Amino acid sequence: MQLKFIIDTQLPPLLYSVFKRFDCNAIHTTFYPDGHLLKDKQIREIAIIENLIIVTKDEDFIDYYLIKGAPPKILLLDIGNINNKDLVSILVKQMEEIKKSFIDNCELVIIQRNNLIAY
Repeated sequence: MQLKFIIDTQLPPLLYSVFKRFDCNAIHTTFYPDGHLLKDKQIREIAIIENLIIVTKDEDFIDYYLIKGAPPKILLLDIGNINNKDLVSILVKQMEEIKKSFIDNCELVIIQRNNLIAY
C-alpha cells in the first residue's frame, strides 16, 4: 500500500524527496495552481478528494480534526522552529514508524523531536 501525502505550504518543498525515498507518493501545495495561497479548508478538500495525508506544522488542522474527525488524516510535525537538515533527519529517523501507523489505520500521527504519538 503506497501512502500519499500533501505537504503544507509552510513546510519546505524538499520534504517531497524524503517521502519519495520511502516509497510514498507526495506533493507539495506549491505544485498546485496558486498553491502558496491555498487556505487550510482548500488543503483539506484536496486531501479528501485525492485521499492524501496532510503533512503540516499548523495546529489548526488538529483543531479541525478534533471537531470533525477524519478524513483527512494528518501528520503533525510538532517540532518547533528547526532547520531543514534537522527536519529531514527527524523524518528519516521516524519514517518507517510513520508509515506503519498510517497503514495500521491511525488518523493522526504527531511527530516530536524524539517521539511519535499515533491516534
